[in-house]
Amino acid sequence: MTDQLRIALAQLNPKVGDLAGNLTLARRALAEANAEGADILMFSELFLTGYFPDDLLFKPQFVADAIACAKTLIAETAGTGVSVILPTIWQDQGRLYNAMLVGEGGHITAIRYKRELPNSDVFYEPRYFTPGPLPLPVDIKGVSVGIPICEDIWHPEVCEHLAMRGAEIMLCPNGSPYWTNKQHVRKELVRARVAEDGVPMLYLNQVGGQDELVFDGASFAIEPGKKLVLQGKSFETDFIISDWQRTESGWTCTNGRVEELTSVDEAPWRAAVLGLRDYAHKNGFSEVVLGLSGGIDSAVVAAMAADAFGPEKVHCIMLPYRYTSEESLKDAKDCAERLGVRYDVVAIGNPVDHALAELAPIFGDRPVDLAEENIQSRMRGTILMAVSNKLGSMLLTTGNKSEMGVGYATIYGDMNGGYNPLKDMLKMQVYALADWRNRNMPGDCLGRAGEVIPPSIISKAPSAELRPDQKDQDSLPPYPVLDDILTCIVEEEMALGDVVKRGHDPAVVKRIERLLNIAEYKRRQAAPGPKLSPRAFGQGRKYPITNGYKDLTVG
Repeated sequence: MTDQLRIALAQLNPKVGDLAGNLTLARRALAEANAEGADILMFSELFLTGYFPDDLLFKPQFVADAIACAKTLIAETAGTGVSVILPTIWQDQGRLYNAMLVGEGGHITAIRYKRELPNSDVFYEPRYFTPGPLPLPVDIKGVSVGIPICEDIWHPEVCEHLAMRGAEIMLCPNGSPYWTNKQHVRKELVRARVAEDGVPMLYLNQVGGQDELVFDGASFAIEPGKKLVLQGKSFETDFIISDWQRTESGWTCTNGRVEELTSVDEAPWRAAVLGLRDYAHKNGFSEVVLGLSGGIDSAVVAAMAADAFGPEKVHCIMLPYRYTSEESLKDAKDCAERLGVRYDVVAIGNPVDHALAELAPIFGDRPVDLAEENIQSRMRGTILMAVSNKLGSMLLTTGNKSEMGVGYATIYGDMNGGYNPLKDMLKMQVYALADWRNRNMPGDCLGRAGEVIPPSIISKAPSAELRPDQKDQDSLPPYPVLDDILTCIVEEEMALGDVVKRGHDPAVVKRIERLLNIAEYKRRQAAPGPKLSPRAFGQGRKYPITNGYKDLTVG
């Protein structure tokens, strides 16, 4: 039995399916833990497979390879003084488990299975895993350690069971994605478990972007009395060492680093930048291209791209037509210069006019409408994709959640692209972030400091500029109104009658709901983007395309 423990938390950035790469990360962490004299090294949930591997888990060879990698890492604890807590997949009697192995001296000394399998939000673990029994503590160096896995701590009975069976300290590996205020929600949850069980808990979370999910790290530890004794970095990898001492009242942290938690204002920017960076890098891209229109959305995406990759890796292209204002030309150039990115102008007048001329016999004498307007957007999309193909850069698309909510985007046009950093940001959030970025330099970002988005872009009325003097509010309610209605319907699933009671015009509310429903087919074909709210289109909100439901609470 020992009265002292040095615990290492490996807050790392695994890639789903990259067993060899993740094993390399784990080996480095094991070597560092051993060099630091750590007694325990813990990895995040399903570290070797990456979280979450989805239907890779139906591939027998993947399962076999993942288990072999886990055994390899455990074997490499031989000759070290480190006990490794390795969350991984595991098979037993033909059943697959979300599991945790303890290894020391080259051998597996304990196996535990996740009890509570999430079946909500973005995770459907019962599709793949068998739930385990209520877990027992694990003896590590003479200390009784409880190891609840992620969702287990959201159910009081798991930690209560561990504490009642002698757990002196809880170590909790997680794969917990970010959304607004999630960091504070986790802390309050852990404080509740610690208060109930009287046992300190170390909470380890992974970091990094994985398709539409962003994991923010921000690992921490709470002692009885709701005392925060450890806080890792947010949105960055970290290797967190802490020292613990057994006292008469239980285990207490004698040496723990407490980093400042990312503010609620900075977190969405950091999440979008990290999601963008990892999506590009993990899929083999090092540079990006986007259309810079002189509007707020493309300016914010360009700034995020510069922060993600550095200005030298960002290529912005202005694609003017006859309706593009001089103000937009000036603002786009100004924005590119402030960001320090490559900037080119490719006029679309000739190709659009030629397309219209060729289509004239088919269009006949029908009045000009969206069909002609959308040719402009689709020509821009074609040119941007040509640049992406030729130069090997990933095309970014820039539509925000408000526009995507009501279908205010051109499929196969401005929706072209491999990734959309604004996919889960309402229009007014985009404005707020632009203003915030001009006043702040985010951590772990590679762009320039200062006022990188021209104030004239933030202050002017938004427009697609597809016809003379066009403004978004010609066909949409003011964005503060639209955003509130969308928040009520999408985030809160409110009945239309209740939305109207907030002071909104009944006809406007019904129109927005209709636009929301008929645009589902567009959203299904939209580029992925970071999930920043509980109800992101795609990962967080799965509605049928063909949908006959009518809310009759408004006449």
